[in-house]
Amino acid sequence: MFTPSGPTFRELAVQALSSTEHGYDLLAPKFDETPFRTSERLLDAVVHAVRPLGPFSSGLDVCCGTGAGVGVLSQLCEDRVTGVDFSAGMLAEARRSAGTRPGVPGGPAVSWVRADARALPFERAFDLAVSFGAFGHFLPRERPLLFGQVHKALRPGGRFVFPVPAPPRIGSRLYWTLWGFDTAMRVRNLLWRPRFVMYYRTWRLPDVLADLGRAGFSVELDPLKELGRRADGSPRCRLVIATRRG
Repeated sequence: MFTPSGPTFRELAVQALSSTEHGYDLLAPKFDETPFRTSERLLDAVVHAVRPLGPFSSGLDVCCGTGAGVGVLSQLCEDRVTGVDFSAGMLAEARRSAGTRPGVPGGPAVSWVRADARALPFERAFDLAVSFGAFGHFLPRERPLLFGQVHKALRPGGRFVFPVPAPPRIGSRLYWTLWGFDTAMRVRNLLWRPRFVMYYRTWRLPDVLADLGRAGFSVELDPLKELGRRADGSPRCRLVIATRRG
């Protein structure tokens, strides 16, 4: 799962016993060498699906981590792109990585902001927002606040898009792996402080769609065809396209 230059077991253990923020500060220099980084295949599929919805002037990567979503926005937005994260370590790595990646010729200006996604310092500032791989760090009760903050940051008619993989088949190896991980994290957070919030089975699509609607979004689902279909014909991954009303 990890490359030789990725984190050691000891480093992961220290991270897991830290707070969510400090844990990612520690992991940041090696994060892109882990399977936690969003794959280029998924990022490319999102670019292809979102491009026809544009043009877009400015974009926001919510919980940007090391900047994978900023790379997506840089291909879709014309003027400026902002990555926001609460981990200083991840933002530092994002800045470093951005300096080593080839940019889009004539692409947008890029900036980085340290802030909690539950208290975004923006209002009607963007017409596209994305997020990748971060929602497991929010408890279900925090989802309405998160969506409300993104809604506030978007201009009327702005889009909030993010991929949602199909849930694993009940009883499959992946199903039990994720169930076991979440159980272990719940026990850890009962017995240890500070908490490290990371769960895989709390992002149920029907609940997410309902919370987006209550936050003031109109929502569509777009299958990401490039990622294929499961044996039953359903898409392996869907793109949630939430449009700010009013």
